[in-house]
Amino acid sequence: MMNRTLLSVALSTFALAGTAYAQCESTCTSQKDSAKVVAASWEQADDIVTTAMNAGTFNTLAAALKAAGLVDTLKGEGPFTVFAPTDEAFKKLPAGTVETLLKPENKDKLISILTYHVVPGAVKAEKVVGLTNATTVNGQRVDIAVKGGKVMLDGKATVTATDVKASNGVIHVIDTVILPIDKDIITVAGEAGSFTTLAKALAAAGLVDTLKGKGPFTVFAPTDEAFAKLPPGTIENLLKPENKDQLKAILTYHVLPGRVYADKAVTLTESPKTVQGSTFSIKNKEGQVMIGNAKAMATITATDIEASNGVIHVIDSVIMPK
Repeated sequence: MMNRTLLSVALSTFALAGTAYAQCESTCTSQKDSAKVVAASWEQADDIVTTAMNAGTFNTLAAALKAAGLVDTLKGEGPFTVFAPTDEAFKKLPAGTVETLLKPENKDKLISILTYHVVPGAVKAEKVVGLTNATTVNGQRVDIAVKGGKVMLDGKATVTATDVKASNGVIHVIDTVILPIDKDIITVAGEAGSFTTLAKALAAAGLVDTLKGKGPFTVFAPTDEAFAKLPPGTIENLLKPENKDQLKAILTYHVLPGRVYADKAVTLTESPKTVQGSTFSIKNKEGQVMIGNAKAMATITATDIEASNGVIHVIDSVIMPK
């Protein structure tokens, strides 16, 4: 079920919906279509799906919502904020993409994409100035920036009309389909090329399938250099079958249930319980965030690396459970 907690999202510096068309005249793909959407929003208060269908420029989105089984959800109580790609936006995708996504066997992927366009709560443009991201119903964050007077999502989609009113939320029109990360934590870490020791350790501990699973998880991932800091012979010893339980305890001490982004982590002095079962300290000193305990502390060197089933933060040392 979609979380109804209002999440901030920087959509634009546009004013109220009543002036949205006038302000997007130079950037809207179709001025008439954008005007129609905005005008319709003030003449009726239908639900999000009905409002979009009445506009006449979201036929592909409507078909996708139906194939994904999301129509009833977005006709429900909400409220929701929907970044709605137009038919022209869907046409920008590679040939055959839409047809493939509409197949029953690709329903999960389609749901992931569509829910990446939805933020819980009814968030109007006038309330969102200065923010840089929003957590979507998909679970991943969409990046938001204002460039040259235009509001961009993930640096690819432009908001062309804002504050389209619906009975159960608000619609903001975009000119490009935005796509979430579709690779799991293991795949993302493997492609980085700097976590080969971690990959071996996860395989030896029997945790690969877990971290390729639904999650979501937050992984504080030690680099190869981090593992190299351990006393000589430590890694080789931990990789032995008879030490599997010890290795598993160490690795799961680096994993939190759920997505914990950096801006949340820095507000904490102690982590939630790790998958291993205990917690670690979090210290923010002179702009550097460190995690661990009396046994070992690690500095976070990179944050908020998205994966389909969680988020990765890179650390420069292996931390040890008490």
